[in-house]
Order: sequence, then C-alpha cells, then structure tokens
Amino acid sequence: MLDITYPPVIVTAKVLFKLMRQRVVVTGSESVPRKGGALLAINHTGYVDFIYAGAGAEPRKRLVRFMIKKEMMDAPGVGHLLRSFHHIRVDRASGVQSMKDALAYLEAGEVVGIYPEATISRSFEIKELKSGAARIATDAGVPLIPVIVWGAHRLMTKDHPRDFSRSPKTIVVKVGEPITPTGDVTADTATLRAAMQQMLDEVIADYPEDEKKPGSWWIPARFGGGAPTPEEADKLDREELRARAARRAAKAAEKKKS
Repeated sequence: MLDITYPPVIVTAKVLFKLMRQRVVVTGSESVPRKGGALLAINHTGYVDFIYAGAGAEPRKRLVRFMIKKEMMDAPGVGHLLRSFHHIRVDRASGVQSMKDALAYLEAGEVVGIYPEATISRSFEIKELKSGAARIATDAGVPLIPVIVWGAHRLMTKDHPRDFSRSPKTIVVKVGEPITPTGDVTADTATLRAAMQQMLDEVIADYPEDEKKPGSWWIPARFGGGAPTPEEADKLDREELRARAARRAAKAAEKKKS
C-alpha cells in the first residue's frame, strides 16, 4: 500500500507526545513479525487507544491498519485522514464487510488492529470478547497477538472530561506472545482473553507508583481505584444503549411526522 500521510503523522505524534510530557513505554514489540500478516487484539479503554497501540508495531517498521467504527471514518476532516491511513471501516450494524476487508488485508501481509471487546470498557477491565478476532486470525492463517494499552484512557474516555494537559502521564503499550489459532474459535477466544487479563494485571502492577493516586477514577476498582466495577459498568452500558435506542425512536417519529 502507498502510505503518504501515515509515516509523517507518526513523526508528528511523537513530537506532540513529548510536548505533552507523555512517556510512552513499549515492551514486547519483537512479537510483531517483520513481514507477513498479523492480527493485533487490543484492549479498549478510551477513544485514542489506537494512536498509541500502533507504537507496539513501530519498532518492527510495521504500520497497523485499525478496524475503526464508521462514525469516525466518515467524520469530516478526521475521517479523511483515517481513510488515508488505509484503516478498515466498521459498521456495527453489519460487520460482514469489515471482516472481509480485514481478511483481505491480512492475506496481503498487512498488520491489522482489532478491538475484540467491541466497545470501551468503563471498568477499564477486560470485558467479554467477541469471537471475531479469533475467527479472522483462523481464516487468514496469521498469529493473534494480544496488546494492552494502558494510560491513554486518562486523556479521553467515556463519562470523563478530556485531559490533554501537559501534566506528566505514562502510557504503556505491552505486546504479548503470539497465539497460533487452533481452529477452535471459542477456545482461542478464551486463550486470548486470559492472556490479555494477565497482561493488564502486570501493566497496572508495574505502572509508576507516583501516578497511581488511591481512588483515581481511571484505576479499576479491584486495584483500589474509583472506576466502576465490571457489574456497575455493565449497568451503565445497558442504560446507554436504552437511551440511544430512545433517541433513535424519537428521531424516527419526528421524521415520520414531518
């Protein structure tokens, strides 16, 4: 693929990270192959995870083609930029095409980034995973590589104000050992989730102590943070879905009247 905008944007992003006093720590990048297809399965805690997740493959000189929801890919301005990076447009109402596109990219030797939780985790824990990641990796015959991004949710996530201030922040990108698909999608999904859970626990435990203030909203409840428990987060998710459905219904009724 011809990448005109992607490489210079990465250079610009690195400069901005420094200006914002961010310390981006990458480990395990050797798990990303230098050539050939690979599927990165990334945890989802905020709106800018993908900006940092790509750093996990950058030391191997690989560009990641992320699967991104159509609302962002179609947005004026930013959508044009994302499309120029050859990211994959995901329509949650019908995900068949995005899976076909991801498969085609992988078979062409690209590195693809997917969020198997599908939506942002309000608890900042690993949610139940969709089986799509394991299914795509199986069909493409490529390694499934777990990735944890931790700290980016401090910048922008659900239910909290944005914080792009210059207060020092550490953002960790941990790349795990590749998982070779067995053909058993259910078992492979369970293996992936267990790996991501262990990696998340390790990242949080090793995160700089001077940044982990007790009760901080961005730390999971079981680590003494103020984030909702997974059960509380599930309730918030359901409430959000109901509110979204109500808005759609009201909009449809209004349109019918007019």
